[in-house]
Amino acid sequence: ILFQIFDAFKPRLHDSNSKVTQVALEAMHKMIPLLKDNLSPVINMLIPAIVDNNLNSKNPGIYAAATNVIQALCQHLDTSLLLQPFCTKAQFLSGRAKQDLTEKLA
Repeated sequence: ILFQIFDAFKPRLHDSNSKVTQVALEAMHKMIPLLKDNLSPVINMLIPAIVDNNLNSKNPGIYAAATNVIQALCQHLDTSLLLQPFCTKAQFLSGRAKQDLTEKLA
């Protein structure tokens, strides 16, 4: 059921309406402490949706919400779950997003 929920939720993380994206990221930030390591089955699907476009967003609200989500993931999930998806994303990012993710990896 977790896959069904996040399959429906994931498109909101990169919606064409920036307000929808920001609210989705803020909701994700609230969900992470509640779900914690239960997110492990969907983490490989979520990290690209969270990182792509959002960490390089020129919209300060979206950027802040995305960095808050990344921070919450690092605080509440087993970091071994995050290592591979963060490394994979960091290889292909550019700009501020690459810098932010590389700092989290370090």
